[in-house]
Amino acid sequence: MKRLSLNTVTGGALIAVLLVTAASGALWTPYDPLAISFRAKLGAPNLAHWLGTDEFGRDVLSRIMAGAATSVWISLLTVTVAVVLGTAIGVFSGYVRGWVDRIVMAFNDALLAFPGILLALGLLAVVGANKYGIIVALGLAYAPSVARIMRGTVLSLREQEFIASSRVIGNSEGYTMLRHVLPNCLAPLTVLATSMFGWALLAESALSFLGLGVPPPAPTWGNMLASSRPYIGQAVWLGIFPGLCISMTLLGINLLGDAIRDRLDPRMRGTA
Repeated sequence: MKRLSLNTVTGGALIAVLLVTAASGALWTPYDPLAISFRAKLGAPNLAHWLGTDEFGRDVLSRIMAGAATSVWISLLTVTVAVVLGTAIGVFSGYVRGWVDRIVMAFNDALLAFPGILLALGLLAVVGANKYGIIVALGLAYAPSVARIMRGTVLSLREQEFIASSRVIGNSEGYTMLRHVLPNCLAPLTVLATSMFGWALLAESALSFLGLGVPPPAPTWGNMLASSRPYIGQAVWLGIFPGLCISMTLLGINLLGDAIRDRLDPRMRGTA
């Protein structure tokens, strides 16, 4: 039995904490994350409020838990949209090839020329700054990256002997693509989706920080960081705890992504 690597244990533990926090925040929080109490505003961490209170007296721990649920939900749906759309485009383009492949990849490469967050900002101006607008914008912004990687994987797979054998025995091109090509793309797709989850969470936090994410008073880690700026001198915990949550989550995702890559990539097996 293989021993788990340090990356696997550390990354898995951090992601488990994130998921438990998000699930708890969706179902239960110590206080109402939207409840205002001016008597308790800018309260330091104490036994009643473990992470303190913000400028409106709202419990920071409750808002972080609720924000985790929102961030995880948005990130998961964003990755789903990007993976489904990008995989469909990449597998079709790489398998068909010819002039269809050239046209599709020319358009895809044009989208890749834009940074993901910049493309998302442009799309948000069209679809609107809200929870579902973020999902659509980020999903469309990240889909070209998935399409490019899936196309390269399919180009290497379609020349393999088992693909030729599937054609010889009379299987249709669509059946061969879905039954034999697509399942063999799952390893790189899994690694990419894991990393993309971190990209989506960071982008959602950045958009919320800029005021283009989930509108207040609904809590997200990004808008909590943004609202903490005027009070950073007298209530430093308002910025520390959301920022620490984002940092630890991204660390866990990166470590777990590296561990998954090492596990699925044959060239990495047996290396330290």
